[in-house]
Amino acid sequence: MWPRNALTDLLGIELPIIQAPMASAATPELAAEVSNAGALGSLGFATSSLSSIAEQVEAFARRSNRGLNWNFFCHKEPEEIEARSAAMRRRLAPIFAERGLGEPAVPSAPFRSFGREHLAPIEAHRPRVVSFHFGLPAPDLLAAVKATGAVVMCSAICVAEARLLAEQGADVIIAQGAEAGGHRGTFSGLAVTQQAGTMALVPQIVDAVDRPVVAAGGIADGRGIAAALMLGASAVQMGTAFLFCPETQVSPAHRDALRGSHDGSTRVTSLFTGKPARSIVNELMERLEDVEQQAAPFPTQTSLIAPLRQENGQWSSLWSGQAAALGREMRATELVQQLAKEVAGLLRL
Repeated sequence: MWPRNALTDLLGIELPIIQAPMASAATPELAAEVSNAGALGSLGFATSSLSSIAEQVEAFARRSNRGLNWNFFCHKEPEEIEARSAAMRRRLAPIFAERGLGEPAVPSAPFRSFGREHLAPIEAHRPRVVSFHFGLPAPDLLAAVKATGAVVMCSAICVAEARLLAEQGADVIIAQGAEAGGHRGTFSGLAVTQQAGTMALVPQIVDAVDRPVVAAGGIADGRGIAAALMLGASAVQMGTAFLFCPETQVSPAHRDALRGSHDGSTRVTSLFTGKPARSIVNELMERLEDVEQQAAPFPTQTSLIAPLRQENGQWSSLWSGQAAALGREMRATELVQQLAKEVAGLLRL
């Protein structure tokens, strides 16, 4: 029997495991299987329209009556897009020409930061958990979210960010280490090269805040979970490990790249979206490495390179953490059960 803690009670889960939201990759089926297995399923709504959010929530509800984590981005809306994308457009011009794509157009923002329009579905459905990436929303919006009874979680990549999130009212801090796949949750501007790894970061944040801490980044099996719990984390958040599940919406090229990954397969880049995110290295990252710092502002870089996307995955993001080589292809329910079994054996529960 797993021992309960303040966080598992707060989230209403039996197992201290949270499936990362992974916008566009996490599906209602995946989240439902995770929640039904006693962990916490999540859906990433950062890039979703309001109608899509409603559809996904309803699809989850048909499969599960357990808790669900709704995730949103709280990024600064891009400004001076034309001027700040000019250098990247010039660099992309010959690549577009090679492919007969014409001239790179001035990019636009394909989705918006968390705003007042997102409150309506939260107030209507009252999710158990609402989490944020890139910081918290404005105080009035955060107060409205918390007024629904939702537990609020947010990512921090350093102690200073964790302390600020606690002061601003986050109920749970997600300590995201450098190993994590996808976007860094930073909102303080800390350089990627200064970011600590998960096992160094977690105990420091645990000691710094009076909130439950969730460890995230490079955790793919029972050994990683046990280590995080021993360092003081109340739970772990896992993303890449769930990308191997058939319920996840991942392209064939992305899935093949994950299968062939090793500890040196990934790199943090801003070339896909305009914010630093860890991806498996591909042709786009290699061809444009020299203009890494000239990426258009987030999230407009996404629309700028959109015409280059190919099914072979050489020009699309292949989000992955550094522990992808530990991934196992099995259904989400089976994975959660296997993880629980491994941790129980290691900690003699």
